[in-house]
Amino acid sequence: MSKKIIQITSASQFSTVLSTATYTIVDFYADWCGPCKTIAPIFASLAEKEAKPGKIQFAKVNVDSCQDVAKKYGVSAMPTFLVLKSSVVTETIRGANPSALTAAVNKAAADAARGPAKPGVSFQSKGYTLGSSTTPSRPVGESPLAGLSRMMTGNGGLGDLVMRFLGLYFTSLFTFDSWSAAEQSPFNVRAGRR
Repeated sequence: MSKKIIQITSASQFSTVLSTATYTIVDFYADWCGPCKTIAPIFASLAEKEAKPGKIQFAKVNVDSCQDVAKKYGVSAMPTFLVLKSSVVTETIRGANPSALTAAVNKAAADAARGPAKPGVSFQSKGYTLGSSTTPSRPVGESPLAGLSRMMTGNGGLGDLVMRFLGLYFTSLFTFDSWSAAEQSPFNVRAGRR
């Protein structure tokens, strides 16, 4: 077994391990499982390549010796791979599927490499008025009543805004892909500006 893979022997050890990195990729296996043995070298190779202290780590749980951990995560087939981010399962791969395992590990590694979001950087927009993509919500120093008056009397007044809102609401409410339905709706204000 690779030196970069942590062998889990108890539930308490597993809890401790989960708190030491952002991502933990876990291989739930059994010694008697043929597919587990087949995919083990791929898991070890991914661990060697992607393990980064504090960011992404790899662990193996023998379902026969750590039944409580396997039961907690609902593992019923071997092998099962879990991708946990801060102790929360973000992805599950059941069976010996090298491409799915590699894709899940690469996705976690890319996210771990980005690091945590910086405070105050998440939202960088000035904020915009409903139905506009270029006008800030209210000019500095303007009273809220002036904006209301402008909406009632200006081009596309309040009635137009209410109709567009209701049109988009009902269009997206009764479809499977609401985002794309709203984008293609005749009520979309940006539809003609592309």
